[in-house]
Amino acid sequence: MSDESGPRGPVEWLRWLWTTDHSGVAYVREVFTSVGAVLAVGLLLFAISGVWPPMVAVESGSMEPNMTVGELVFVMDEDRLSPEAAQGETGVVTYQDGRTAGYQEFSNYGDVIIYRPDNRSGTPIIHRARLWVADGENWYDRADKDSIGDAKNCEQLRNCPAPHAGFITKGDNPATNDRYDQVTGLSSPVRPAWIIGTAEFGVPGLGYVKLCASGNGPCPLYVWSGPATLVELSASTDPAAPATTNSTRAAV
Repeated sequence: MSDESGPRGPVEWLRWLWTTDHSGVAYVREVFTSVGAVLAVGLLLFAISGVWPPMVAVESGSMEPNMTVGELVFVMDEDRLSPEAAQGETGVVTYQDGRTAGYQEFSNYGDVIIYRPDNRSGTPIIHRARLWVADGENWYDRADKDSIGDAKNCEQLRNCPAPHAGFITKGDNPATNDRYDQVTGLSSPVRPAWIIGTAEFGVPGLGYVKLCASGNGPCPLYVWSGPATLVELSASTDPAAPATTNSTRAAV
């Protein structure tokens, strides 16, 4: 092959596209290489976690101090590596069972789960599983009395008796989330089928990259005064998507 004749055949063209210093071709090549690397990382994380997106970015403070705004959280299918203290076959450890077994995630007992309130297609929530209730159970006596408001008995407690079996959930921040999600009306008891996954570990601050890029959450570059949301990742480029921890939610 000579410089005058140029590349001949598909193999030579591919070699030329991969090695040429031509500015336009090199730029396009770098873009495709970067996108490919991100996709490869995302697919690897998906293979490990079994959840897409495999990471979420925290937008609000309802899980503080154990999970902070801007934290990038790795999510795993709750059925993978299920702890011995998990509730039945759900793969999720509640606060009550975690306290008995000495099992902790994010500096407190039990698992933090990402779930869809009442299986709605809108914004998922990331809160801690506090206890499991059976279908029709009067769970008033098992509830944390500081998390049920002014209710004096089951009749005064929302979702009691339990309309179906599921998890009672709550954010860790006592200032913004002093009551169970099922008491505030955010969701009925969370069925296992509504759970997207469990939060495994987080990297503080790294989630701001996604939040600033998407414009759907708090960003240090501008002032944000609204509640948090979780925007699921498009399967195109980024393995990190924003997650809500605030029980007062905004539309995506």
